[in-house]
Amino acid sequence: METANQGISAQAPPTRVMVVDDSAIIRGMIARWVTEAGGFDVVCTASNGRMAVDAAERHKPEIVLLDIEMPEVDGLAALPMILKAHPAAKIIVISTLTQRNAQISLRCLSLGAVDYLAKPESARAADAASEFRRELLEKLKALSASKPRQLRSSPATSPVPPVSVPKLAAPRLGSVRPQCLLIGSSTGGPRAVERVLQDLKPALSHIPVLIVQHMPAMFTAVFAEHLQALLSVPCREAKDGEPVSAGTVLVAPGGRHMGVTVASGKPFIRLNDGPAENFCRPAVDVLFREAASVFGAASLATVLTGMGSDGTIGARHLINAGGTVIAQDEATSIVWGMPGSVAKAGLAHEILPLDAIGRSLKGHIAGATR
Repeated sequence: METANQGISAQAPPTRVMVVDDSAIIRGMIARWVTEAGGFDVVCTASNGRMAVDAAERHKPEIVLLDIEMPEVDGLAALPMILKAHPAAKIIVISTLTQRNAQISLRCLSLGAVDYLAKPESARAADAASEFRRELLEKLKALSASKPRQLRSSPATSPVPPVSVPKLAAPRLGSVRPQCLLIGSSTGGPRAVERVLQDLKPALSHIPVLIVQHMPAMFTAVFAEHLQALLSVPCREAKDGEPVSAGTVLVAPGGRHMGVTVASGKPFIRLNDGPAENFCRPAVDVLFREAASVFGAASLATVLTGMGSDGTIGARHLINAGGTVIAQDEATSIVWGMPGSVAKAGLAHEILPLDAIGRSLKGHIAGATR
């Protein structure tokens, strides 16, 4: 059951990983990919949720790759038990791409999973498996890099000093009335988006909200339905050509870029199938860039937890147009890739913990509507 790698880098110990899947072929394939990537130690594997709970308590993995569909105890049932046995574990749920599994995956996120990954069907082409491998390793590396800074530093040196982050002067409340709230997020984003929007109520009725959350097709529609049930305001997957109107939350559909255009002086959603940007479609950069040209200084945006740098180029467009940008801080981000990139580039008016972002956004909206 266990395959341990005793070699530890002088720079940092390898990240401990557990692979949970009922298919021996899948377990072996993923374990091989993870080991070959370097910097990881597959400390154990398990074929069902019950075994995974026991293994998590014994081997203390830092990252758990958890399949949803398994016999005896499935991933949904096992997840809270794994976190109870080992609360520090970061869990990525893996499932085939169906509406039911999308719903279960989002439920897993609400129970404490940090990310999700769509598993390709066995009958699909080899390029699908290659893309699955690329996404899997990217997520693992991002989560590994987000370990506490003292764990990433060499034992022979002091902890890595905090990153120097330039900040813009915060705009004066009420100076420009926000006409649209833009949200970009990825890893850890669904729960972060939920928190921000919940904290914004009832200001949501005063402004349209456009969200790019890196998710596969099918997941985004389910995510929008989940937000509507949570917030009791109109939330849906965006459609090409629909108006951007106050009191409505629109989520970019998976697999399509979402931007904004103007017709007869009014803003409308523009969806397109253009090339991926930052390996992403939808991409935050597309939304921010087009919103900057439509709303200008009346743009209000926040970049939440997520890996990579999507949103940085778009944030520069927003800043150049006079818009306001708020980034989530490192301490409360699952992965400080996207917000960290914006912050380090000096494109954030404020860098805030998650529980303060909604209040700040509400202040900008309320300050302009008083």
